[in-house]
Amino acid sequence: SVNYHMLVDLTRTFIPDMPVYPGDDAVKLYQTRNISEDGYNNYRIESGMHVGTHLDGPLHMLDGEPFISEISVDRFFGRGVLIDVRGKSEINFEKSFEQKIFPGDIVLFLTGHNQMYGSEEYFENYPVLTEPLADFLVNSKVNMIGVDTPSPDMSPFIIHKRFLKANIFIIENLVNLETLSGIKKFEVYVFPLKIQADSAPVRVIARVL
Repeated sequence: SVNYHMLVDLTRTFIPDMPVYPGDDAVKLYQTRNISEDGYNNYRIESGMHVGTHLDGPLHMLDGEPFISEISVDRFFGRGVLIDVRGKSEINFEKSFEQKIFPGDIVLFLTGHNQMYGSEEYFENYPVLTEPLADFLVNSKVNMIGVDTPSPDMSPFIIHKRFLKANIFIIENLVNLETLSGIKKFEVYVFPLKIQADSAPVRVIARVL
């Protein structure tokens, strides 16, 4: 049974040498001070913005768009909708979505592909959203979409650009979405670092209502 107001963490843990998108620089997370020698502990991080669970902002694919730090915090939460598409290599529009998805929603796609995380295949053979589905989501004026894969599409990233042009943010590399299966009402909170960059690591929490 699920407790009301339960919080579900949908975020991957940020660790040293964690998987990165092919071609991206490796993550460096290491200790620089030790309490036994220095009197305190300290760590240093070197990372791109598109590592682990993160939020793609419009500046990622569109020139002249605002930094993540300039986006109002009221954009970073909303009603959650889980779409279970496990077993599908292509995520198509379905008529039933018209009764499930509404303006301002944060739509999360459970593909099950997150189980491949850590393998090369995770970044190669992941399910993708189709253009008709992207068109529906844009026309529905959703707030953002989230996937448990490295991306909602592949190069040349037409779906990415379509969403970002419509001011729909993209959450990538989600985990634990299956925890929300069967839950009728939940909210999603997606707060990125307030950083002067195109995108940012993010802590994604679902709050069961």
